Amino acid sequence: MIELRRLTKRYGEVTAVEDLSFDVRPGVVTGFLGPNGAGKTTTMRMILGLDAPTSGTATIRGRRYADLASPMREVGVLLDARAVHPRRSVRNHLKCLAQSNGLARSRVEEVLGLVGLTRVADRAAGGLSLGMGQRLGIAAALLGDPEVLMLDEPVNGLDPEGIVWIRTLMRELAAQGRTVLVSSHLMSEMALTADHLVVVGRGRLLADVEFDEFIRSSSRESVLVRTPDAEELACRLRDAGAAVRPGAEDTLTVEGTESAVIGKVAMAHGVVLHELTPHRISLEEAYMELTRDSVEFGAAEGSGR
Repeated sequence: MIELRRLTKRYGEVTAVEDLSFDVRPGVVTGFLGPNGAGKTTTMRMILGLDAPTSGTATIRGRRYADLASPMREVGVLLDARAVHPRRSVRNHLKCLAQSNGLARSRVEEVLGLVGLTRVADRAAGGLSLGMGQRLGIAAALLGDPEVLMLDEPVNGLDPEGIVWIRTLMRELAAQGRTVLVSSHLMSEMALTADHLVVVGRGRLLADVEFDEFIRSSSRESVLVRTPDAEELACRLRDAGAAVRPGAEDTLTVEGTESAVIGKVAMAHGVVLHELTPHRISLEEAYMELTRDSVEFGAAEGSGR
């Protein structure tokens, strides 16, 4: 369990994180989402004691990270996979971590196999590809077989096979009862991985909710309708209070009413339906809707630069 209570971080006049409170529970994958500059990395650094909070607390299993007797055995962390000596071999990098943290050397070979780096274990870490370097960072996070995992952008640089692998691994670890907190900008991947979502914007909490509830709470659920009488049906649905947008090839996008109601309106007025398909909003659409006013570094409209 990770617990944040009214966590705040200010740098002079800039507030990076403001009054942030949420729990990361064991047994589920918690996705930590937010636009660039939202305070995600700063929050993770405060949890790990790398940055001191201005106020508030962050604890792991009831204790501050600095008070943990054997941190790598309790918390596995991936913040920057490039934070390795470039001339040290993959195997020796992990051996150094194991020795300095009182871990068995046999665990090094176990994690090398687990992350798929056995064949390149004697290669210099600085010569690894981005994806292989990411696997090395994940190996270091897993080295102590911890109960809590904190992974910042773990799929960065991974190929499709690697993305499926890390997704499966995170879900398996959560199923074992471990606490898994993962930040990512890839909404499509979070939709396949996360059970619970914590969304922040401009340092403030925007949502702390189960994945399915986050999708259901969006105001943009819609129904795709295809009919040769599109204009007639659109008028009837607007009279019934629905929002209707005409589309191509005799289609309508209807918001504010359910498929069953649309079908009844069509039948009552003799309108033939060729398609009636509810559209469940995607995580990306729901996320963009929620964070629209919290984007700090957005592109200028109409600019191609």
